Amino acid sequence: MKTYTAKAHDVQHDWYLIDAQNKVLGRLASQIALRLRGKHKPEFTPHVDTGDFIVVVNASQLRVTGNKALNKKYYRHSGYPGGVYETNFAKMQAQFPGRALEKAVKGMLPKGPLGYAMIKKLKVYAADSHPHTAQQPKALEV
Repeated sequence: MKTYTAKAHDVQHDWYLIDAQNKVLGRLASQIALRLRGKHKPEFTPHVDTGDFIVVVNASQLRVTGNKALNKKYYRHSGYPGGVYETNFAKMQAQFPGRALEKAVKGMLPKGPLGYAMIKKLKVYAADSHPHTAQQPKALEV
């Protein structure tokens, strides 16, 4: 018996819609990363992008548990000496809703060209509306 290996042109990429209202950041991010990677499919192949497209709405209403809203830190660097910028979860959610979810999911995907292709299939929107109705995304309860 031979092991099945998926080919890039044979993979069916479906569209799913996830409502992030009152969902916990890490638990939601891990389920999204699993779907983007394609590990939920029987034809999963590690070196092929077998995942689905994920549309997340209401990302501004994500929550974290405990004191993480104030204690969870995000860092970025300008490239200049002393150019480290630090912000917490509450400020990031207020200024850029959904960026915390994107960063969490990106950290769970493989690094390199395959991971970069996977993260492009994630579409995050702060409000309830999205421009992907033509793709007819199926509702997914996480």
